[in-house]
Amino acid sequence: MNLPTDYAALLRTGNWFQQLAPALQDQLLALARLRRLRGGQRLFARGDAPDGLYGMVEGAMRIGGWSESGKEAVLALIEPPHWFGEIALFDGQPRTHDAWAEGDVTLLHVPQQGLLALLSARPDYWRALALLMTHKLRLTFTMMEETALLPAAARLARRLVSMAEGYGDCKDRNRRLLYVPQEQLALMLSLSRQTVNQILKQFEAQHAIALVRGGIEILDIARLRQLA
Repeated sequence: MNLPTDYAALLRTGNWFQQLAPALQDQLLALARLRRLRGGQRLFARGDAPDGLYGMVEGAMRIGGWSESGKEAVLALIEPPHWFGEIALFDGQPRTHDAWAEGDVTLLHVPQQGLLALLSARPDYWRALALLMTHKLRLTFTMMEETALLPAAARLARRLVSMAEGYGDCKDRNRRLLYVPQEQLALMLSLSRQTVNQILKQFEAQHAIALVRGGIEILDIARLRQLA
C-alpha cells in the first residue's frame, strides 16, 4: 500500500529498519496495512495465533501478561519507530504475551502470510528478521541482570536512560519527554508505585529529571547516567 511519506521516514529513523536493504524496506512497506487502535484496545492476546509483524508509527503499545490472581506484569512500552511480533514469525507458535494500546495508536501490520511468502522467495531476508529478535534478546538479558544485581534507584535510572535513547534502536535519539505513567514504570521494574515515586522525587531533587503531567522530563541525561 502507499503509506504516508512521514510514516516511512519515521520508520527509517530506527536503526533496524534503516539498515535493511532498500528493496526489503520497500517490500515490507508495500505489504503493510495501516491499523488503528483506541486507548485500552487489545491488539493480540497470549495464546493467539501469529498474524504477522507490526511497526509503530503513533502512540505506544503495552506488552505484558496477567497472573491467575489478576496481577499484571508489564515487560515493555513499545513506541515509534520500533517493530514487534517477530518471535511468532520464526516458530509459528502462539503469541507469548498480551499487547494493549496505551492511548490511541497507529501501527503498520505486515500480515503473516505475505511476509512468509516474501521470505520463502528470498531466504536471505531471514537474517534481517533474526537481527531484530537478537537485539531484543540482548536487552532482555541486560534487564534480567539489572533486576538481579542492581538496587532499585539504579534500575530505574537505567530504564529511563534506555527509554530516552530508544532502547538503542534509534540513531542519535535523545528524548526529553517520556510519556510513561509511574504505575507502568513500577510494573516494568517489579517495584511498588510508592518506591518509584520516591526515587523519581530524589532524581528531581538532583535536577536530573522533572515530573510533569503524564510523564517525566529528562533535564540532565548525563546526570541520570551517573545515577544508573
